[in-house]
Amino acid sequence: MTDVRPTALITGASRGIGRAIALRLAPRWRIVAVARTTSELESLAGEIDGRGGSCETLRLDVTDGKAVRTALEGRTVDVVVNNAGVGIMKPFVELEPEEWKLMVDVNFNSIYHVTHALLPGMLQRGRGHVVIIGSISGKSGFLNGACYSATKFAVVGFAESLMLEVRDAGVKVSVVMPGSVATTFNRSARDQSWKLMAEDVAASVEFLLDTPPRMLVDRIEMRPLKPPKKT
Repeated sequence: MTDVRPTALITGASRGIGRAIALRLAPRWRIVAVARTTSELESLAGEIDGRGGSCETLRLDVTDGKAVRTALEGRTVDVVVNNAGVGIMKPFVELEPEEWKLMVDVNFNSIYHVTHALLPGMLQRGRGHVVIIGSISGKSGFLNGACYSATKFAVVGFAESLMLEVRDAGVKVSVVMPGSVATTFNRSARDQSWKLMAEDVAASVEFLLDTPPRMLVDRIEMRPLKPPKKT
């Protein structure tokens, strides 16, 4: 039997927010899970398949433009969720060139590679949705986050400009900007219970994809309701 469900491709899908998004969408979407770690991708696919869903795994370094073009160009994808991200938080003067480059490549340049490979098909079909997982730090900077925050500011500008460029062609572009999220992205030993959960971000992505065709939500900002008071 042919699977007629739409297809959602998710980068950084093997853990954290990406994994939560894949699991949230899997009951109604065919998932293409993109990440670098084979074992974690296989674990995700096993969980989705065990629930009756469909998950194709794709081991791919999204910072490698040539590899991304080879793997993704020509694919029919209804939704792409650009979720891959990395953060190294330290004073700017201590930030090594390779750390700066890593954050720019993963957090921003990968969005170019992945979207550039898939967007032409969406434009040709006259429909599609580009979702980018940004951060509230793309709106306001924070201590020791010079590069990370800069990449997230860039994401917001890119998303808004691309939205204006492709909306008349029937393609939606949205950016989700969560505040603090309790994932392995932040390895602090401090209490994380006040933070948003990865599942909260996944729910916001599902909301975006369920909006009527006539409706475009281009930006979602979300924060923990009760963050700890600063001392």
